[in-house]
Amino acid sequence: MPIKEAEAWLQHVGTDESPLHWATEVEGTFIGTARLHSADELDQRAQYAVGILDRKRLGIGLGEEVTRAVIRYGFQDVGLHRIGLRVLAYNVRATACYSRCGFVEQGRERESALVGDTWHDDVIMGVLAQDAS
Repeated sequence: MPIKEAEAWLQHVGTDESPLHWATEVEGTFIGTARLHSADELDQRAQYAVGILDRKRLGIGLGEEVTRAVIRYGFQDVGLHRIGLRVLAYNVRATACYSRCGFVEQGRERESALVGDTWHDDVIMGVLAQDAS
């Protein structure tokens, strides 16, 4: 990711008032963000999103480490019952990561995301507090 884009992203995260949005860094270098969003206090649920923006940091377990930390925080500290997410079906690496972290595929939304000029399915996944590992 170009430095200007990373700086803009970091600035956004730094000014986001949500206590459930974090910048991720490794060895003092910003590599992405993770957040719980669309929280519903009554139903004790939220959606999860993570982005590792430094392509050189993919495939070495950082996404799994961040995901496990956010899940643990969401269940233990926030008191959530359920955390859900959506992931593009072709993102096999992310889907495998989420599965290792306890997320279960709950369905697909057909052709719900337009990437470039091609439609792709979203995989809907979720994890419950009692199932979290």
